[in-house]
Amino acid sequence: MQRIHERSRIVSVATPDISNMTTCIENVKKAILSNQNGLVDPTNYHQLRGRLEAVNNTLPALYRETVVIPFIKTLDELGERGFIDILIRDPQKNSIARLMLDIAQSILQNGEGYYELATDAFQEVVSDLYDGFLSAGDRIGVKQPDLSIIPALVKWGEPESGPYTWPIDAASVFKLKAAIVSLPPAHATTGLLAWSSIPHEVCGHDILHADVGLLKELANVVRARLIGENIGQGLPDYWASRIDETASDVLGVLNLGPAAAIGLIGYFRGINAAYTGSAKLRNQGSASDPHAADILRGYLGAYATALLNFDQAGAWAEIIESETDKDLSIIELENNVIDVEIAKQSARIVASAIMQTKLSSLENHSLDEIQNWNNNDENISAFLRTLLQTTGSLAVDYRSGFYAAHVVAAAVTEGLSREADLQIIFDRMLSLLKVMHDTNPTWGPLAVHHRGDITRHLLYHPTAQIPILL
Repeated sequence: MQRIHERSRIVSVATPDISNMTTCIENVKKAILSNQNGLVDPTNYHQLRGRLEAVNNTLPALYRETVVIPFIKTLDELGERGFIDILIRDPQKNSIARLMLDIAQSILQNGEGYYELATDAFQEVVSDLYDGFLSAGDRIGVKQPDLSIIPALVKWGEPESGPYTWPIDAASVFKLKAAIVSLPPAHATTGLLAWSSIPHEVCGHDILHADVGLLKELANVVRARLIGENIGQGLPDYWASRIDETASDVLGVLNLGPAAAIGLIGYFRGINAAYTGSAKLRNQGSASDPHAADILRGYLGAYATALLNFDQAGAWAEIIESETDKDLSIIELENNVIDVEIAKQSARIVASAIMQTKLSSLENHSLDEIQNWNNNDENISAFLRTLLQTTGSLAVDYRSGFYAAHVVAAAVTEGLSREADLQIIFDRMLSLLKVMHDTNPTWGPLAVHHRGDITRHLLYHPTAQIPILL
């Protein structure tokens, strides 16, 4: 994470430990089985318009201008008849009606204080991840995205759909200039590993869809690299046709470090345990699934982690690969059995191609040049892990100098470690993120896009201590 850190804290980084994985999986399983629903969808046109007007001024200027006002204007243009017609045309509420209602929910939940602590914490993570990829300081030499640079607005709901996002190209149908990101309501209070999925949604789908041509170029790069390395068995087309989800996994690792990769393994196991009774990664991938098979995503996360810029990258990569191996059986993709070693090699190539290829859609920069996880990030995460296991109040000195991604990474890795108390860690994570959100200028009276844009450029650092580069 290539941003300036306020002060150095030297912390001994612990050896990777995921001995609490089983407990974390059970924690996710219980959260999913709780089947906790969100707020009832606002399907009455006039009631919705009234509620939107009531909360308009409670959201910050940035989101009034980019989400609330454009959405209200679109609803006014639709009128009650158009609003009802959308609901009729999408009776299952999984397409245009779902999008419309999710936008409404994101505004209402933020404005009406639904799960206020968790919502603000969730929003802080999203804002920070956008900041880390889109702020002027990180994007030197790379133009701003074509469609949006506004951090997505968050919501809770649709538990059966899991974490998901409406990227900017979808949200713009209702004239929005920001994406919408959703988590199941249960994860506002439990299910720690679910939070490792946020970078996949935010730094993945939302960022990838904001740069015109980026996804297509990545797909072509991946296909060409696999063909060039003589990888057969249909894998070049298999990976390339799933580039949206695959690149999102890799971008999650670039922004959250190894926590994104190992966290998703545990999260997928928890989901599968809840729905099938088997807490294992799936080895089968159907033609209709836009994601690669779970087992391939585990290996992809391991090999992407190996390419990160921190000293323990190799150690973490070995643990993630080993943990994925535990669920390995017969890999079958689109009804074709795939050789295990060829499958693994393809994942290595895909990770490298996505992370390290210089892309014309990014002005000849690679994704890992814009964002990465380095020793400073790992050091900060290790420091925060000690705070997450305590219950006392935070000293003022500990309320700044790090970012939301560090907090989530620390929570996930600490939660996976031996004898961790998941609820204390989860609650502490929310509290830290809430403190950060309350001082985030994006949520203040001015329309600030990214806090990273508000940075002084000093001629000379006045102390002997060199600032940590994030």
